[in-house]
Order: sequence, then structure tokens, then C-alpha cells
Amino acid sequence: MRADNYDRVVTDYSKVERLALCDLFDEAGPDQPTLCDGWTTFDLAAHLYVRENDPIAQPGIMIAGLADTTARRMEQAKSKYGFAGVVGKVRNGPPRLSIYGIPGIGHNLNTTEYLVHHEDVRRAVPDFTVRALPAEQQDGLWRQVKLAAKSMTRKAPTGLVLRLPDGSESVAKKPTADGSVTITGEPVELVLFCFGRQQVAQVELDGEPTAVERLQAASFGM
Repeated sequence: MRADNYDRVVTDYSKVERLALCDLFDEAGPDQPTLCDGWTTFDLAAHLYVRENDPIAQPGIMIAGLADTTARRMEQAKSKYGFAGVVGKVRNGPPRLSIYGIPGIGHNLNTTEYLVHHEDVRRAVPDFTVRALPAEQQDGLWRQVKLAAKSMTRKAPTGLVLRLPDGSESVAKKPTADGSVTITGEPVELVLFCFGRQQVAQVELDGEPTAVERLQAASFGM
């Protein structure tokens, strides 16, 4: 499905981002860089496939001690299906028996996942452009990041306040001995920052220079 058909699923932005990312995979091919730990587009597509379809691989996505199993299953999927096949399976969505296939639950789990990974491909090039997302989608991202930011930024070296351009705020982490930093941007940019994509998130940071520098270099996210 191409971008001009996305109006059929406007209320489910996890599907919108899934389809847009798969279109971008098709355009980019298997060997383009992404923002994901040195992964190519083929690696990222394989990650999304096993995340939704392979119960043996799924634990290693969150548990470091099992990551080798996940990596091995990703390579098996790449070898078995090829790039076009893996992308096609991602585009078709999760199986019904997967938790990601349960209405409501799958949407909540995938909305930011696919948004972030879509941007992982788009913003891996130096001349990327920032998309203008619908207000409805931005509102949903703001609700989600307010709920998730506390766990995502728990390893941040400073306190962290999320702020929208209109002044709305949410405290993600209370001040530490290094103080606190206020991050201002559109919801999508705050999501990217909290997912550890600080270097490409289009935000303004307000705090002591040392605190800002440490926060920008910190490793956190899902």
C-alpha cells in the first residue's frame, strides 16, 4: 500500500507508520544505514519481523543475556525470506495469535515502535527533513511519551522535564545532583529524544551547560 492509501487507516497510526516504513524499505533497499546500533535496513526489517512473529526470538529483544538467540533468529529469517520477503511479512502485520495482533494492545505497543523506526531510516541521512504529522497523531504521541518517559529515561544523569511549544509540561525525572534539563519540542521529537535518538531529535534544551552535555551523551531509551 502506498502513501496515497493511508487515509483508510487514519485512526490507527501504528498501521500508518508500518506501511510508510515498509514503503521506505522498498525504496531504500537492504543495505542502507539506520540509527539502530549499526543495523542496516535489512537488519531493522528482520528485527520487526521476529519481534512480532518469532516467540523464540522475542525475549532477547529485552533481555541482554538472550540477545544472541535473537540475532541468530534474525539472520535465519533474512536467509529464509530475503529482504523483499521480510518486508512483505512486516507489511502484512502480526499473526492473530501474537500479542501484537490483539486489537488495542497491538496498537498501543506499536504506535511509537513504528514511528521511531520509520525515523531511524529517514534520519540516518544527513539531509533528512522533518515530517509535519497530523495533530491527532501528535496528541497521541504526547499522551504516550508522558506515560513512558519515566521508565525510558530512568538512567538519565539529570532530571528531565518534557515541554511542548505551547508550554505544557510533564516531569519525566526529578532533579538529580547534576540538576535538571527542560526539553522543548513537538511530541514526535520528544519521543525520539526519550528513545535515545538525542542527536537527531529537533528539540531545545534548557539547563546548566554541563547537565545538557551529559544528557545529550547519555544512553537511555527502550
